[in-house]
Amino acid sequence: MKKIAISIGDLNGVGIEIALKAHTEVSKLCEPIYCISKHMLNQAANILDIEIPQDFKTSHVNGEFKIEISKVNSSSGKYSYDSFVHAIKLCEDKKTNAVVTMPIHKEAWMMADIKYKGHTDLLRDYFKEDAIMMLGCQKMFVALYTEHIPLKDVASYIKKEKLQKFLLDLNRSLPNKKMAVLGLNPHAGDNGVLGDEEIAINKAIKNVNNIIGKELFFGAVVPDIAFTPHFRKKFNYFVAMYHDQGLAPLKALYFDESINISLNLPIIRTSVDHGTAFDIAYKGKVNTLSYINAIKSAISF
Repeated sequence: MKKIAISIGDLNGVGIEIALKAHTEVSKLCEPIYCISKHMLNQAANILDIEIPQDFKTSHVNGEFKIEISKVNSSSGKYSYDSFVHAIKLCEDKKTNAVVTMPIHKEAWMMADIKYKGHTDLLRDYFKEDAIMMLGCQKMFVALYTEHIPLKDVASYIKKEKLQKFLLDLNRSLPNKKMAVLGLNPHAGDNGVLGDEEIAINKAIKNVNNIIGKELFFGAVVPDIAFTPHFRKKFNYFVAMYHDQGLAPLKALYFDESINISLNLPIIRTSVDHGTAFDIAYKGKVNTLSYINAIKSAISF
């Protein structure tokens, strides 16, 4: 049975509640190792008024603070960061087979003076690799060419050489998968009438298909038809030029079951595809489906 390091996420949010609620089911799939101290675990369990399962195995993470339900603060941000780094090291040291992450709060990381905007940024810098963020479920996956950058900066990131490397890395992580590559502009630019970024996108697609010796990448696809039922019958994998272009339709269709996967790295990392959900934290309303799917993907990847 594989061992999975669980980065516990922001303790002011839903992560620890999900972990405790799903533990029995998860333990049938793998041996989970939760990156949290017993003190912080006991504090969360007391708030939830639930007993900690006897086989709830932890790996100690330093730092103690008072959990403040649904509050954004530096203490919870720092602890979620330390839990994630601890999980990475367990995997790097071969003590676990993969990392599964609970949600962090980006503002809490910023308040804790952490320079990264999220998990993927940290992984990219930690391993000095161009980590790729892909989200989805078996029905549809979306890889993001750009992630957490302002929308006004996206167009300047679309360069043939950069996109070409991204697509080659993606193919290396997911060989022989047919993928639809979205354009940036309405109507995919209408041959330059509504923007010329698609020229670079089309050149990158053509070059990559030539390099790999088969036609696996298709585009630039008109963004407003890419996720229609007819088009999704042809493609299960999509490449979006920016965050909301890919994730808005994904979450509209498959919010509860989707997960986040980090590709092009020396370790396996999957994650829930939702945030800290402060509106329902510690209220007994959490949904564990995304977490269970993240565990299953980490095991099978």
